[in-house]
Amino acid sequence: MLQELALGAALDFGLQWGLWGLAALLKTEKFYDLAGSGTFVLLANLSLRWGHTQYLRQKIQTGLVTVWGLRLGGFLFLRILKEGQDKRFNHARENPATFFVYWTLQGVWIFVTLLPTLILNLEKRDRALGSRDYLGWTLWAVGFLIQAVADQQKWAFKADPDNTGKFIQHGLWAYSRHPNYLGEILQWAGLFLAASSVLSGAQHLSILSPLFVWFLLSYVSGVPILERQGLKRWGADPAYQHYMKMTPVLWPFTG
Repeated sequence: MLQELALGAALDFGLQWGLWGLAALLKTEKFYDLAGSGTFVLLANLSLRWGHTQYLRQKIQTGLVTVWGLRLGGFLFLRILKEGQDKRFNHARENPATFFVYWTLQGVWIFVTLLPTLILNLEKRDRALGSRDYLGWTLWAVGFLIQAVADQQKWAFKADPDNTGKFIQHGLWAYSRHPNYLGEILQWAGLFLAASSVLSGAQHLSILSPLFVWFLLSYVSGVPILERQGLKRWGADPAYQHYMKMTPVLWPFTG
C-alpha cells in the first residue's frame, strides 16, 4: 500500500507543479480549481484500479468522490469563466514563486483530504456494509446537498442585476455565513466515517482528512479571506453588521 500511496502523491504533486508552470506562463488561475477537483477524481479512480479488489464499499466511495469532483469542479470553472478572475490570486498570479505556493498547497489539500479513500481503495480486507457506512454516506449526501444548494443560491443571487453591490442573506445563507464550506466539511467527514469501517491501526490517522478540511476552510483559505472581503465592502452597512451578529460563521444554530 505504501508504494501505491507514494505513487499517488508523486502523481498529485507532479500534476500541480506541471500545471503551475503553465498557469505561471499564462498568468492565469482559471483552471486552478478545475485541476484540483480533476486530480481528486483521477486519484480516486486510479487507486480503485491499483487495489485490484473493487469491493462495493470501494466503488461507492470512489463514485461519491467522482460526483463531488465533477459538480464542484464544473461549478467553479463556470464561475471563474463568468467572473474573469479569482480575488484569492490578486497578489499571486503575477508572482511565480507565490503562485507556486498556492499550487503546492493544493497538492497537499488533495492528498491529505483524499487519504481515507486512497487507503480504503488499496486495502485488501473487506467487511459487510454496516451502520457506519450508511451513516457516513448519509452525512456525505447531506453535505453534498447543502453545498450544491448554497452554490446555486449564491449564483442566482449574483446573476440578478438588482442585487449588484449587495450581499446574500437568504436561503441557506440565513443560517450560516458559509454554508458551502459547511457542506464541504460534512462530505469529507462522511467519507472518512465510511472508510473507517475497514481501517486499522495507523490507518485511523487519516482522520486528518476532515480535520484538515475544517482547519483549512475555517482558518486559512476560506472563511478568513471572505470575511475580510465582506467587512471591507459592507462593514459600515448596519444590515451587514446585523447579519454578522445574528448569523453563525459556519455551524447553524450555534450563535
